[in-house]
Order: sequence, then structure tokens, then C-alpha cells
Amino acid sequence: MISRRAFLAGAAASFALPMPAFARQRSGTLYNGITLGRPWPPDWKYPDEHPTRPPYLTNRPAVVPIDVGRQLFVDDFLIEQTTMSRTFHKAKYHAANPILRPEGQWETYDDVAARTKRPYNPTAMVFSDGVFFDPKDRLFKMWYMAGYGSSTCLAVSRDGITWDKPTFDVVKGTNIVHKEPRDSSTVWLDHLAADPGQRFKMAFWKDLALTLAVSPDGIHWKTLGRSGPANDRTTFFYNPFRRVWVFGVRADQFDALPQQSGRYRRYWEDPDFAAALNWSGRSPVAWVKADSRDPSRPDGGRPELYNLDCAGYESLMLGLFTIWRGETKLREKINEITIGFSRDGFHWDRPDRSTFLGVSPTEGDWNWANVQSAGGCCLVVGDELFFYVSGRQGRPGTEEPGVCTTGVAMLRRDGFASMDWLPGEPGVIRGRVAAGSAGLLTTRPVQFSGGHLFVNGDFRDGQLRVDVLDRNGLVVPPFTADACVPVSGNATKIAVKWNGASIADLAGRPVRFRFTLTKGRLYAFWVSAKPTGESAGYPAAGGPGFAGPLDA
Repeated sequence: MISRRAFLAGAAASFALPMPAFARQRSGTLYNGITLGRPWPPDWKYPDEHPTRPPYLTNRPAVVPIDVGRQLFVDDFLIEQTTMSRTFHKAKYHAANPILRPEGQWETYDDVAARTKRPYNPTAMVFSDGVFFDPKDRLFKMWYMAGYGSSTCLAVSRDGITWDKPTFDVVKGTNIVHKEPRDSSTVWLDHLAADPGQRFKMAFWKDLALTLAVSPDGIHWKTLGRSGPANDRTTFFYNPFRRVWVFGVRADQFDALPQQSGRYRRYWEDPDFAAALNWSGRSPVAWVKADSRDPSRPDGGRPELYNLDCAGYESLMLGLFTIWRGETKLREKINEITIGFSRDGFHWDRPDRSTFLGVSPTEGDWNWANVQSAGGCCLVVGDELFFYVSGRQGRPGTEEPGVCTTGVAMLRRDGFASMDWLPGEPGVIRGRVAAGSAGLLTTRPVQFSGGHLFVNGDFRDGQLRVDVLDRNGLVVPPFTADACVPVSGNATKIAVKWNGASIADLAGRPVRFRFTLTKGRLYAFWVSAKPTGESAGYPAAGGPGFAGPLDA
């Protein structure tokens, strides 16, 4: 019997993309001091099978401008020297999962299963699609696959946990907003759209290419046309730092690159979303793949990059790497999510390859077989980040997806990584820690225009002080650690102040910050233009605290 995947994709699913042509040359200096090379994007023929260090970590800017966003410690880009240790943290699934289940007939019906006489796979899951907070009507909005590959629906929520399925006029009595059959899809809320009729953008895969569409309300869609060649699971995102639309085009070993093993991503960008029609005659360049550092499961094969959803988060690009861990005939394909970070939008740093959001080991759980990320990546809800994922329950003893739902997981805001000084806790600080000692972290030279320093940290059992150094490493009076008001407590936004002084006096001048911590975790720092601490960074898919695409 023909497999479900072959039935959906057709016999011609493996096709050859043309080899990359030189892309448009867009070089220049970014908001963070990084200079792009020529051509841009790089004209790669194939991605590396081994991890490579991003050029911006090898050749760092002499001075890093930090006016855009909270500054995260996910890599050493901002760090000159430190005695602290870095810890990566995982998101935790919500106890109420799954928070979206298939209920209506249009969600439980499975056309392919009906035609191949198999059990149905009821579906209400984000397959990328998109979850955003829309400040226009103050609602969380989730676009998702309804019925396995049948249509696209829209659900709304006021808290991001409890979801409603309104009825719309696209298909009477349902919440269907796009009734065309699809595989994966991406929906994006474009805050900067010049045309109100294109405030929402969509691209869904069907018949070896993407269909592009736009909408004023996320409900009624107008088709623009078709992209150039693309395999299934091709997605897109918006890079707000460079204001370009980026398409991550799925490719694999059949695409005229015999050097490659398994799935990987090609890259295509343009400031105009509609330019993706037929790729405007420019072939996507090779981009990224799972490499030799990605671990395998004991019951799986060599890992492959199944999908990559990205979004601008504060001062960098966040990447949710869905890694295929293998498949047996007794369990539906296992996909799990890991994280990566980019400061130029093309090169990725993935220091932590462990699972960020994974499958359950318990047969019968909503996410036993497979989890994958949502378009937009995450939302900022108070002091937490919300990550929405698809969950496939699987049907034990088969390769079928079973019931497909949507779940949510939470992480502390900015909480991807922390710089820690935790003496007395085994395994955290290696070596001997003298009594009364403190952890130190000194940044590289930074430059800002604001006047208010903030940190995100957990200092409940200790204190943080900060002094300011000049480019030569000398303390700049009166910004000394002794004059700094001790910072304590646990919060995602804490002001740092000095007695009788304001760092507004240092605006425009290259300086270093030196953080001294007696015990605790430091997640981020930033200099705001306002005493209320807005970062002027990007909150990924938004949240209730934001009126637009910026924390401003």
C-alpha cells in the first residue's frame, strides 16, 4: 500500500533545484556593528556537514552599539572576560496541554485516510502556521492546520491558554479561513505593511511550490501566485533588523547535491514579499543543516534538519530548529526542537544541541511521536515567553500521526541562557571558590544613546553591582561598584543606579560594563532611553505589553 507521505506529495516529490546563482549584493553595517560581506547572502553551494563558527564571533566589532534590544548572553559576542559559567535553560510544557484539540467535523475528517481506507488522523495543530498577538483587537491569534492537510483555521484567545474557535463566513458554521488543501504553512502579522490589505501574509506548500497570499484581517485571503520550486515544509519569516522576508526552502540529497546527507535549508531573501513569486529568477543559496554535533536517538538514524522557524527576538534572530531524530515502522517520525541564535540573520550559533522542546517518552501522550514549532516562534507574556508547538500522539505500531493537537510551553523572558555565579552548588562553579569571592563579567566596548541601565536576573541569594570602565579598562568615576546601589531580588527588569550619577552622561562614548555578582544568575542587560525600561528590541510574535513590532 502506498505510504501516506507518498500519497500527499506525489511521485515527483523529489526534484532538482537549480544550482544557486549569485544573489543580490547587499552589504553594509548592521545595528550591532557587524559588517556584512559580499555577496550577501553568501553564495554557498552546500551547507557544511560540520559546525562552523559565525564570522561575527571570530572577527567581532571593535565597539558594539546596543541601542536595539535587550542584550542576551547566549554567546560571547558581548563578553570580554568572565569568571561566571553559562547555563542554557529549557522551556517547560504547560499542565493543561494540549490547549487546542480537534473538535469540529472539519477538524476530525481526514480526506487521505478516507481515500486510502485508513484510520482518520484528527488534526488541530500548528504546522508552522503562526501564533501572534494582534494589538489591533488585543487578541492572541493562532492559525493552524484543520483536518490532516485539509484546510487552515483561526482560533483566538485573551490569555494564550484558553482558545476559542469563532465562526467566519469563509465556510459557513466553521472557523476555516482558507479552505485549500495544504501541507505546512506560514502566516505572519506584518505590522509595517504599507498596504492595509496586506497586513497578514501567508505561504502554504502544495504541488512542489508555495502559494503566496495576503489578507487585511487574517480571514479573507487574496492569492498572489506561486513561488519558485520548493519541497514540502518550506517556510518563511521576517527579519526586522534588515527588513527582508526570508524563505527557508527545504532541500535534500536529491536536489543535485550528492555531497549532502538528508534534509537541509536553502535561503532566499527580498524586501518585497511578492518578489518570492518564482523566486524572481534568483535561485535560493545553500544555508544550514543538522551537522555532526547533532545527537542521534538510540532508536533513530542520522539527524536531519526538518524545519527552521525564526523571528527577531530583542537584539538577535532566534531560530527554532526542528530536528528529525529518526523513524521506525512502529512509531511516527520523531521530531524535536532545539534552539540557535544569529546576529547577522544568516550564520547560526548553536552552542546547545540538547532538546529545547521534545517528545514525551510515554506512549499515549499528546506529544509522544512528534513536536514542531509555530511561525513567530514565541510571544512575550509578562515575565514569560510562550512557545506553541504541534503535538502528534502517534498510533503505536504504525507510522501514522494519530491525533494531532497544539500545546504550549513557557520560559522566563530572555531565559535562553544565563551567566551564573553559584558558589556552594555542586557542578555549577568548577574549582575552588574562596569565601566572600564574587563572579565577574566584563563586556566588550559598547556604545549607547540612552540613559537608564537595566538587568534581567535572579539575585535572591546575592547581590549584583556594576561599575563602568573606559576602553582601557579603567573605572570611570563616579560609576564605581561602591557607588552602585546593590541589586537584589528576582525579576526580568531591574534598574541599576549609581548614587548621584546617571549613565546618560556617558551616551555616545565607548565604555565597558563590569558586573560583580556574589550569587545568582544574570540573563541580560540593556540601556533604555526611558526610566520605564523599554528596550527598543523586537518581541518576536508580540504580546499584550506591546502596541506594535517594538518594545518602545
